[in-house]
Amino acid sequence: QVQLVESGGGLVQAGGSLRLSCAVSGSILSINSMGWYRQAPGKEREWVARIISGGSTNYADSVKGRFTISRDNAKNTVYLQMNSLKPEDTAIYFCNAARLRLPSGRIGDYWGQGTQVTVAS
Repeated sequence: QVQLVESGGGLVQAGGSLRLSCAVSGSILSINSMGWYRQAPGKEREWVARIISGGSTNYADSVKGRFTISRDNAKNTVYLQMNSLKPEDTAIYFCNAARLRLPSGRIGDYWGQGTQVTVAS
């Protein structure tokens, strides 16, 4: 059974930093891309950043220049380094593994349970 487990959330003052991690466990063959999304109270889930298997990255305009996504393919782990945090970054952050291929050949998208990030002003 494939699971995505996030860690690293917490409470931080504005201007501070946090590093989120997301580890994929279970038997898998490959993952096309991994990304982070977030959902603030009363708002829809929004995309934050993505990294594909080749290493290319993309960021939402709201976090560009402050957040960095990286990936350890050997560990099936993705990280999100968040610097210069703002109160508006407060949200539950979710990890996503897109087009994950199982040994059976099945392909699907998987989500973690989320980790809370709170930025105090």
